[in-house]
Amino acid sequence: MQARDSDGMIMSMDGAMDLASGDMLTYLHFTIGGDILWFEGWVPQGPGAMFGACVGLFLLALVDRWIAACRAMMEVHWAKRAQIAYANKLNANGDSEKKRTVPPSTVGNALLLRRAPPFIPAHDIVRGILHAGQAAFTFAFMLVVMTFQLGFIISIIVGLGVGETLFGRYAHAGTTLH
Repeated sequence: MQARDSDGMIMSMDGAMDLASGDMLTYLHFTIGGDILWFEGWVPQGPGAMFGACVGLFLLALVDRWIAACRAMMEVHWAKRAQIAYANKLNANGDSEKKRTVPPSTVGNALLLRRAPPFIPAHDIVRGILHAGQAAFTFAFMLVVMTFQLGFIISIIVGLGVGETLFGRYAHAGTTLH
């Protein structure tokens, strides 16, 4: 017999959670047909639908790692462009002041550039959009993992691993090229 609260509600957490569209299993499983994938209508009911969902999750994980690699390579490009823009600014200031060979604040500005690159909308807006996209993938994957469906979880893990194998060298090269 299950434990009941004073108002008659069943208080046991051992079984499945009742949802409007069925039961949610609260343990790791391979059961097909009961797991909602992001939206109420997205419930793979058969083996083919389950395979398709797993392939889709695998591909999304690959895209996540590709975006991370693209972002790292863009960071290198943007850093070089920021240095060029700053050098051009210094050269423009140097032409107007021909008597001084080096402006007095050049050393301080160069050190500041190494710590904080200038805000360049063409770079920083794209950086923000890419980061938002990566965060959206991360939250979407978290919601998939919360279904406890091992097929989904394994597809994401393998997709992230294959994606890192394919694109990780670009992301890591981007961090060492500065």
